Amino acid sequence: MTDNQLLERIVTNQNILSGKPVIRGTRLSVEYILNLLAHGATTEDILEEYEGLSSEDIQACFLFASKSLFNSRFITLLVEFA
Repeated sequence: MTDNQLLERIVTNQNILSGKPVIRGTRLSVEYILNLLAHGATTEDILEEYEGLSSEDIQACFLFASKSLFNSRFITLLVEFA
C-alpha cells in the first residue's frame, strides 16, 4: 500500500472531534490510537476492541504522525522544579 493510500484513511472534519485527524468512518483520533500504543496496547488489542478497524488503519496513524512531524522544529524549554 502506498503512502497516499494509507493517508487517505485519515480525515479531518470540523464536525468530528473539533477537526482532529481521525480514522475514516470512525471517531477514533490518530492521537487516541497512538496513545493506546504508547501505553502498551498492541495492534491486535486495538483491532479486537474496535471492530471494523484494520492493521492498515493503525499503520496510517503512524504514517500521519510521522509526516506531521517531518517539517516541525522544536525549541527546548528549560524548566526547573524547586
